[in-house]
Amino acid sequence: DTKIKALKNINISIKEGEKIGLFGKTGCGKSTITNLICRLYNVDHGEIKIGGKNISNLNLYNLRKSIGYVPQDGYLFSGTIKDNITFSSNQIDTKKMIKCAKHASILEEIESLENGFDTVIGERGIQLSGGQRQRIAIARTLYTDANIYIFDDCLSAVDVKKEKEILDNIIYTTKEKTTIIISHRISSFKNFDKIIVLENGQITETGNHKKLISNKGFYSEMFQLQLKNTN
Repeated sequence: DTKIKALKNINISIKEGEKIGLFGKTGCGKSTITNLICRLYNVDHGEIKIGGKNISNLNLYNLRKSIGYVPQDGYLFSGTIKDNITFSSNQIDTKKMIKCAKHASILEEIESLENGFDTVIGERGIQLSGGQRQRIAIARTLYTDANIYIFDDCLSAVDVKKEKEILDNIIYTTKEKTTIIISHRISSFKNFDKIIVLENGQITETGNHKKLISNKGFYSEMFQLQLKNTN
């Protein structure tokens, strides 16, 4: 036991259907929060509640079934693209699969392949680009019809324009659902209900984009820096 605390004094309240952004430097605790929500490991102190129920008391299978989670490295398995996207269901809904691929901005690229959705990809999708792997993983998660969606910096391999297109689609398709997105690009958060800024495992700022810009804190500094780098 290292006695190092990954998170300290975290208190977050998220309403059903809200769009939440998590922002901060690498290693500040963003992924730890999402891993705890999915119960990839349990909290040492305090509790996490969903719908008023402590997740430690919920059936693990049911909890994870209710959460659509895309990690940073969206793992693809050996099989067809169709198998990868429809993995969560025994019955393939072709219309839904196409819609999810479209919302993940990968449909045109899949259809341009000789075998389309029946294209066989190797373990981890080795013959695909990083951006294509990420977008197929997003399509797979959208296909689950989860109650809560978590996207953990899973658009790092696409350009800013493509990221905006996918995020707009995600916000539209998950409008009734609670959605948490981790990103290093502040432009991703402009239309979000709430942004939580983390530093060294602690929350340092909370608010929407406009409020955080006027705060003149770390978020605002990083926004100006990123703006400068894109011009």
